[in-house]
Formats: sequence, C-alpha cells, structure tokens
Amino acid sequence: MRDRPLIFILLGSLGLVVGVVLPFLMVLRILASTFALNFLAFASSVGGLFLGMLGLAEYVRPGRRGPD
Repeated sequence: MRDRPLIFILLGSLGLVVGVVLPFLMVLRILASTFALNFLAFASSVGGLFLGMLGLAEYVRPGRRGPD
C-alpha cells in the first residue's frame, strides 16, 4: 500500500464524510442517536483524518523516487 497513497487519501476523505453525515442525520432525527452510532461517527472521523494524513505524508514524502 505504500506505493498507492491516493487510496489512503480517498479512504480518509470517505471516513471524514461519514463522520460528518452521521451526526447531521442524528441532529435531523432521521437516525436515532445511540452510543454505538455516536462512537461510529467519532471513530470514522478520527480514522479518516489519520488515513488522510498518512496518505498525504506518503504522497509528498521527499526522496521516494530518485533518478536511477
């Protein structure tokens, strides 16, 4: 997976979107606010942020490909 940082970036952005949409649906009372759903929203947001940062770090890492 180290040679494909865009997958990490896409998974991270998907996690962040899920982490925003779930609480929004709970505020609109479309989904019932439960502890498990709140934890899932928080975990997907934190995990998405982590994966996105990891993907960005791999994408811009200096010296990854040198002239051979």
